[in-house]
Amino acid sequence: MVKETAYYDILGVPPAASSEEIKRAFRRLALKYHPDKNPNAGEKFKQISKAYEVLSDSRKRDLYNRGGESALRDGPCDRSGHHASPMDIFSVFFGGGGSINRSRGDRSGKTVTHYLPVSLEDLYNGATRKLSLQKNVICPKCKGSGARHGGVVQCPKCHGSGMETHILGHMPGMMHSLQTTCSECHGQGEYIRTRDRCRICSGRKVIKEKKILTVHIDKGMKNRHKMIFHREGDQSPGLHPGDVVIVLEQKEHPVFQRRGNDLVMTMEIGLADALCACRQKVQTLDDRTILVTSQPGKVIRPGDIKCIPKEGMPVYRDPFEKGNLIIHFQVKFPDPGWLPVENLKQLQELFPSRPQPNLPEDTEEVTLSNYDPREEHKRQTRKEAYEEDQDRNSYHHPMQCQTS
Repeated sequence: MVKETAYYDILGVPPAASSEEIKRAFRRLALKYHPDKNPNAGEKFKQISKAYEVLSDSRKRDLYNRGGESALRDGPCDRSGHHASPMDIFSVFFGGGGSINRSRGDRSGKTVTHYLPVSLEDLYNGATRKLSLQKNVICPKCKGSGARHGGVVQCPKCHGSGMETHILGHMPGMMHSLQTTCSECHGQGEYIRTRDRCRICSGRKVIKEKKILTVHIDKGMKNRHKMIFHREGDQSPGLHPGDVVIVLEQKEHPVFQRRGNDLVMTMEIGLADALCACRQKVQTLDDRTILVTSQPGKVIRPGDIKCIPKEGMPVYRDPFEKGNLIIHFQVKFPDPGWLPVENLKQLQELFPSRPQPNLPEDTEEVTLSNYDPREEHKRQTRKEAYEEDQDRNSYHHPMQCQTS
């Protein structure tokens, strides 16, 4: 049973009318009452458009049939107890209550995102940053009307509908038209004469204002962490201010890389540190100096990975807990000639004995030379080019046969 029939009465169709019947009724009435043809029927045209908007949508029509206009205004009740607008499809499918899509009586401006560069030290120690923004605020002189009192009038072109319809052609029983935003009022449905415009905002309804946001960076926050400042965005008449979202962007650090709550670094040590116990200092992100050591007799090989517990990043919202400091070791070997030849035998005696190869009598001894792949590639390329040139010259100068 249909609770209200006002929209059906406006279009002149029964509540059981099909979608096609509703569409035909709207086309017929739109052609008759459009402001371009009937300037005095602006209000009637808005009623027709509103009725068609509801009855042409199966979901809105069902809602209207069950609860009337009040159901359209309030919308279905979501899980949090709030009423979401039937115009908001996110409210229907996901329960509503979102801060971006709201009912028509509680709409918000767009969300603005700003990216804030921060250092790894800021994320380790915590920091406070001041962010200066330019935002639109409602003009305090005209209170967002854009004009002096009584200076706002209905747009003479669209008669307050905010839309203008262009008739493209007619066919028996059918009208072809294109509806666009009004070029005079830009969809506002109202018009302000030049002499009536507000002197402060020049009719724009808003003015620019500088806003300083204080951003608190907590210990352990991660790259791309988002902080939402509700209602700190641009203001606009008829809308709640939008939100401002601050996204942290971590800058590259010369020593440390972050991996979750761990810090990763590469440490280059000499052969003595690798063989005889490592002793290297590290400057931490909170400006402490720690001495990294290994046990005597524990050899550190090239590519070894070690860790120091509790010297990584603080855990977000639990800053007394920390991750690990992970160290990738690179071993730097001495340069050629670092030790006199006469001392090599003495050094060799300190190392474990080497197995001697069993050599046949005809063994030839060869000596290692340095090898550079890039230089070898260049040499090979030059050789191939020379051989091709020689082959080409031989082809153009064939051998002559001798005659007696």
